[in-house]
Amino acid sequence: QVQLGESGGGLVQAGGSLRLSCAASGRTLNSYVLAWFRQAPGKEREFVAAIRWIGGNTYYADSVKGRFTISRDHDKNTMYLQASSLEPGDTAVYYCTAGLAPYSLGFDHSRLDYKFWGQGTQVTVSS
Repeated sequence: QVQLGESGGGLVQAGGSLRLSCAASGRTLNSYVLAWFRQAPGKEREFVAAIRWIGGNTYYADSVKGRFTISRDHDKNTMYLQASSLEPGDTAVYYCTAGLAPYSLGFDHSRLDYKFWGQGTQVTVSS
């Protein structure tokens, strides 16, 4: 089991920034990909970004490329999402998740079988 807990959400004006954190505990993360998904009211949950715990390869949704940066800190067992140039369309509950890493770096990491999920943190961007 992997336990995940998000923090860092809040209310921010358009154009502003937030840093979300995801603290992980339980089994070692060496075999895992950690990712961020988000879900806005009335919409399906969508992939935001992912990072391979070993190697640090990153993957982004087109909608956030150039604005969001995913990273991880091995010592703190924590993943981050630096979200900049925020837009009202980024308003959502952001979830942290973990899934076993595929062998191929070219695999579509938005489609992994993500088994472990955090409780989510609300991000609200005002116009």
